[in-house]
Amino acid sequence: MIPAAFRYQRANSVEEAVRILAESGGSAKVLAGGHSLIPMMKLRLARPEHLVDIGRIPGLKGIRVEGNELVIGALTTHGDVAASETVKEKLPALAEAASVIGDLQVRNRGTVGGNLAHGDPAADLPAAALALDGSLVAVGPDATRTIGLSDFFFGPFITALSTDEIVTEVRFPIPEGTWGSAYEKFAHPASGYAVVGVAAAVGLRDGRIAWARVGVTGAGNQPYRARAVEDALAGQAPEAAVLEEAAARAADDGDIGSDLFASADYRRHLCRVYALRALNRAVAAAQNGRGREG
Repeated sequence: MIPAAFRYQRANSVEEAVRILAESGGSAKVLAGGHSLIPMMKLRLARPEHLVDIGRIPGLKGIRVEGNELVIGALTTHGDVAASETVKEKLPALAEAASVIGDLQVRNRGTVGGNLAHGDPAADLPAAALALDGSLVAVGPDATRTIGLSDFFFGPFITALSTDEIVTEVRFPIPEGTWGSAYEKFAHPASGYAVVGVAAAVGLRDGRIAWARVGVTGAGNQPYRARAVEDALAGQAPEAAVLEEAAARAADDGDIGSDLFASADYRRHLCRVYALRALNRAVAAAQNGRGREG
């Protein structure tokens, strides 16, 4: 397939990219790695009049620890995240999710910022980013703001990002104490996208669950926090029956969708199964000391 005609412009700085976006009046799209947007353009599901390439802007790549936060530049590739020893140590579920995105080519070109900004409801990364309480730093013509990912996804490819903003980095708090995380997904056999993907992060204190965060992707129109699961786990002992009962509520907070591959009922079933798998692994990691920080 051939995309509709568009204008291409390469930005050399964040300020230049924002200016071009603002001047376009909403007709421009940001091009980073291109592995989310370009396929949609080829199918003419997206027809931007103007592409602003930010792929060579300096300073938007890299992984670093700042205080108690892990900071990932927006142009950092999924492959870099998956291979990073820092990410594996600090936020294991994030490395897990990055390692199962697409194929090798996609992971080596697709970017963290572009993936999240694209807002694909079946992408892997949002589930882990939600469970790990991530936030985006977005730069616009008048201000820089931080957007919590729990408030970022509104619908299929619809996010809180304005048409004249670009994502510059993603920030994650590094949990303290004893905790663990995991990502589990049921992948579509053709595309590799998540039919359902669930990430869980669980903190333990005095033999009980002090906190839990669960992110779900692929199940409906947007990634979401499974707050019903989180509420059911709070203060409970991490026993099998408790985890199973909580996991049964994994679809409660989502607008569960249906398509030719999987019905809504089947997706609800997958939410329960994969939430339980992720919770079991996250708790086991915490109990075995693999998620301990501080």
